[in-house]
Amino acid sequence: MASTGQILKDQAEGMLKEFDVTVVCTVPSYGGTIEDKYKTQGLYHEEINGVKVIRVRVPEFTKANRNSRIKNIISYCFGAMRACRKAGKQDYIFTISQPPVIGGLLGVLGKWQKKARLIYCIQDFNPEQIMAVGYFKNKPMLKAMMALDKFSCRQSDLIITVGRDLVETLKNRFKGKKVPAHVMINNWIDEKEIYPLPSDDENVVEFKRKYGLENKFVIMYSGNIGLYYDLEELVRVIKKFRKGYTMTGQYEAGMKTADGREVVFAFVGAGSVLDKLVMYSEAHHFENMIFIPYQDKEKLIYSLNAGDVHWCVNAKGIKGVSCPSKAYGIMAAGKPVLGVLEAGTEIRGLIEDSGCGKCCVPGDYTEIEALIRWYIENADTDEFKNMGINGRRYLEKNLTKDMSINKYISCLNNL
Repeated sequence: MASTGQILKDQAEGMLKEFDVTVVCTVPSYGGTIEDKYKTQGLYHEEINGVKVIRVRVPEFTKANRNSRIKNIISYCFGAMRACRKAGKQDYIFTISQPPVIGGLLGVLGKWQKKARLIYCIQDFNPEQIMAVGYFKNKPMLKAMMALDKFSCRQSDLIITVGRDLVETLKNRFKGKKVPAHVMINNWIDEKEIYPLPSDDENVVEFKRKYGLENKFVIMYSGNIGLYYDLEELVRVIKKFRKGYTMTGQYEAGMKTADGREVVFAFVGAGSVLDKLVMYSEAHHFENMIFIPYQDKEKLIYSLNAGDVHWCVNAKGIKGVSCPSKAYGIMAAGKPVLGVLEAGTEIRGLIEDSGCGKCCVPGDYTEIEALIRWYIENADTDEFKNMGINGRRYLEKNLTKDMSINKYISCLNNL
């Protein structure tokens, strides 16, 4: 469901031309629930498009409940070690930075067990990410987490990060001394699966009809509705563009584009903050805020094309810590980007280099409001339309799936 999972699936399948690939992962459970067919065994062996998969059974969980998530992660940790023993001989162990810190440590254990080379792909730096949003404040525990993840970095034969700003964070961790071998490779989306569709495409029209987006100007957020995106504060900015009744019973019509389309804010996805956003919109009687569940991968092209402009946001302090991969999907669909990203971050750099959107810094809610207003007022202009075209062209030239996967293959072959 999540972008990281989709990226890893593409990567595993794309590397089959050079390597035999075995993946250790959980049973399907991104939303917290698990199908009955995955509740009877500890491990499940499957093969998907030539990739061997060992799935680990984990308990169901609620994303908003910290204890249930911890129980889920610990269960996966022990299950993954068992699955690794079942995986046979391996020359390379490839691990990512999820679950936080544990992902790296599992890679180290796999390296020792298989006497293999370790590649540690850091999609998000932790505990830095946890500290940035104040999710956990126990200083001794945070210090221990930092020490453990630095240990995983030192044990790695190669570290791969997904942004230039993340490279700087790695260097800062080690104060520029004895920095582990590293390289930066951009994430991606399959540009052959996600591409621009005409507004009258029957599947796009059907998606809009299903969720009440017909004849609307849609400002869309698509992806994880979680802690690291400052969405609770952004919704308070959106309130200024509300259509509906105020707490005092006064009706507010909301803004319209020059061609008369009403503005709708659509949130597609799920996550720990979703319930709070829904409660806020209900409490303040929003009529132009719509919540849409995660779409199956094969339907993602229709939901992304249903948006006229897309949010790409991070909370303040996430620079060098995390890289919102949703930008690649927006660019692939040929849609303008409304970026709320710190200067010097990888994704803001891509937006500025390609000319596919406008950006401001997190926390500047006055400027965020101004950007929303600009997109609404300029919805029919050539400048607006060219942003989406620019993004797609830039992605086709610099950020295709095969380009990044071939870089992964080259890195392993050169170890």
